[in-house]
Amino acid sequence: MPNIKQQARRVATSERERLENLRWRSTTKTLLRRLHDAVADGDDDRIADEHRTYVRWIDKAASHRAIHPNHAARKKSQAAKLVAGAE
Repeated sequence: MPNIKQQARRVATSERERLENLRWRSTTKTLLRRLHDAVADGDDDRIADEHRTYVRWIDKAASHRAIHPNHAARKKSQAAKLVAGAE
Protein backbone atom coordinates (compact mmCIF):
# COMPACT_ATOMS: atom_id res chain seq x y z
CA MET A 1 0.00 0.00 0.00
CA PRO A 2 1.57 3.31 -1.05
CA ASN A 3 2.14 5.86 1.69
CA ILE A 4 2.83 8.82 -0.59
CA LYS A 5 0.42 10.37 -3.08
CA GLN A 6 2.90 10.13 -5.96
CA GLN A 7 3.44 6.44 -5.21
CA ALA A 8 -0.31 5.87 -5.44
CA ARG A 9 -0.40 7.63 -8.81
CA ARG A 10 2.57 5.59 -10.01
CA VAL A 11 0.84 2.33 -9.00
CA ALA A 12 -2.22 3.33 -11.04
CA THR A 13 -0.04 4.29 -14.03
CA SER A 14 1.89 1.02 -13.83
CA GLU A 15 -1.34 -0.97 -13.83
CA ARG A 16 -2.63 0.86 -16.92
CA GLU A 17 0.67 0.30 -18.71
CA ARG A 18 0.70 -3.38 -17.72
CA LEU A 19 -2.78 -3.89 -19.17
CA GLU A 20 -1.83 -2.09 -22.37
CA ASN A 21 1.29 -4.25 -22.79
CA LEU A 22 -0.81 -7.33 -22.11
CA ARG A 23 -3.18 -6.29 -24.91
CA TRP A 24 -0.28 -5.98 -27.35
CA ARG A 25 1.19 -9.36 -26.40
CA SER A 26 -2.14 -11.15 -26.40
CA THR A 27 -3.06 -9.81 -29.83
CA THR A 28 0.28 -10.89 -31.28
CA LYS A 29 -0.38 -14.43 -30.05
CA THR A 30 -3.84 -14.40 -31.60
CA LEU A 31 -2.50 -13.15 -34.92
CA LEU A 32 0.21 -15.82 -34.91
CA ARG A 33 -2.45 -18.48 -34.32
CA ARG A 34 -4.43 -17.11 -37.28
CA LEU A 35 -1.27 -17.22 -39.43
CA HIS A 36 -0.69 -20.86 -38.46
CA ASP A 37 -4.31 -21.66 -39.38
CA ALA A 38 -3.92 -19.96 -42.75
CA VAL A 39 -0.74 -21.93 -43.47
CA ALA A 40 -2.49 -25.16 -42.48
CA ASP A 41 -5.37 -24.36 -44.87
CA GLY A 42 -2.94 -23.51 -47.67
CA ASP A 43 -4.83 -20.42 -48.88
CA ASP A 44 -2.08 -18.23 -50.37
CA ASP A 45 -4.07 -14.98 -50.32
CA ARG A 46 -5.07 -15.48 -46.71
CA ILE A 47 -1.49 -16.40 -45.76
CA ALA A 48 -0.20 -13.15 -47.27
CA ASP A 49 -2.87 -11.07 -45.51
CA GLU A 50 -2.32 -12.74 -42.14
CA HIS A 51 1.46 -12.43 -42.45
CA ARG A 52 1.26 -8.74 -43.33
CA THR A 53 -1.10 -8.08 -40.41
CA TYR A 54 1.09 -10.04 -38.00
CA VAL A 55 4.31 -8.27 -39.01
CA ARG A 56 2.68 -4.85 -38.78
CA TRP A 57 1.32 -5.60 -35.32
CA ILE A 58 4.69 -6.93 -34.13
CA ASP A 59 6.41 -3.75 -35.37
CA LYS A 60 3.87 -1.56 -33.60
CA ALA A 61 4.22 -3.54 -30.37
CA ALA A 62 7.99 -3.13 -30.51
CA SER A 63 7.73 0.60 -31.21
CA HIS A 64 5.46 0.94 -28.17
CA ARG A 65 8.05 -1.09 -26.22
CA ALA A 66 5.41 -3.64 -25.25
CA ILE A 67 7.90 -6.24 -26.49
CA HIS A 68 11.65 -6.01 -26.90
CA PRO A 69 12.83 -5.13 -30.43
CA ASN A 70 14.98 -8.29 -30.59
CA HIS A 71 11.94 -10.36 -29.64
CA ALA A 72 10.01 -8.68 -32.45
CA ALA A 73 12.77 -9.41 -34.96
CA ARG A 74 12.88 -13.05 -33.89
CA LYS A 75 9.11 -13.45 -34.21
CA LYS A 76 9.09 -11.80 -37.64
CA SER A 77 11.85 -14.13 -38.80
CA GLN A 78 9.97 -17.18 -37.52
CA ALA A 79 6.82 -16.02 -39.30
CA ALA A 80 8.73 -15.50 -42.55
CA LYS A 81 10.13 -19.04 -42.32
CA LEU A 82 6.64 -20.37 -41.69
CA VAL A 83 5.25 -18.56 -44.73
CA ALA A 84 8.21 -19.58 -46.92
CA GLY A 85 7.74 -23.21 -45.94
CA ALA A 86 4.07 -23.05 -46.91
CA GLU A 87 4.84 -22.05 -50.50
